[in-house]
Amino acid sequence: MTRAIDLNSDLGEGYGAWKMGDDAAMLGIVSSANVACGFHAGDPLTILATLREAAARGVAIGAHVSYPDRVGFGRRPMDVTSAELTADVIYQIGALQGLCAAAGTRVTYVKPHGALYNTIAGDARQAAAVIEGIQAIDPTLVLMGLAGAPILAQAREAGLSTVAEAFADRAYTPAGTLVSRREAGAVLHDPELIAARMLRLATEGVIEAVDGSTLHLQADSICVHGDSPGAVAISARIREVLVAGGVAIRPFAQVAA
Repeated sequence: MTRAIDLNSDLGEGYGAWKMGDDAAMLGIVSSANVACGFHAGDPLTILATLREAAARGVAIGAHVSYPDRVGFGRRPMDVTSAELTADVIYQIGALQGLCAAAGTRVTYVKPHGALYNTIAGDARQAAAVIEGIQAIDPTLVLMGLAGAPILAQAREAGLSTVAEAFADRAYTPAGTLVSRREAGAVLHDPELIAARMLRLATEGVIEAVDGSTLHLQADSICVHGDSPGAVAISARIREVLVAGGVAIRPFAQVAA
């Protein structure tokens, strides 16, 4: 049986005159798109254009929900109440569902963004609020989270389907968490190094941590940040190396509307 893995990227993050990444190019490479919902980035026109291009290319759509933090690009932790967070998640998914309907596609999964993603990986209270929001609007949506993080088991126990992801362009601590962006070496840039790491992950289930130790990770999806410098080149090289290594690229979720 041919091995397969999903390749995803955070897209739709431009805002008016401010462009972020090359969505059209990335959509020719990835199999799933985590699309901004307006809380950390993305205006309606930008989001709709990204969704239409994704639909044309058969790319699966995920709601990239965030804390309400455009100035900080959703990368600043927030101590919000559970009720607020649940409502914010429902609001963002609903907005993206409406735009997806207009674009001829649909939301199939949810991937929290930035600080929210990192917080709920281990914060059971905020994780429960996000899970409640997903269940309230569409319990068939899949929750994407960090491979090995408690949030995945918590979501499954609550009745949601989950998918575990690894990050191509980020360094890992020996504990399996992402190295903070505030630290040197947190973001990787060499396409050849990154592609080799992802081939090993996809075929052996292991990745090297920042201290040289080996981490065992079960991941069904690989993320490349669309706003990273060289994101297109990195994603293209990952795809080339994976396919050459006998790993097929395909979405974990059904695409059809």
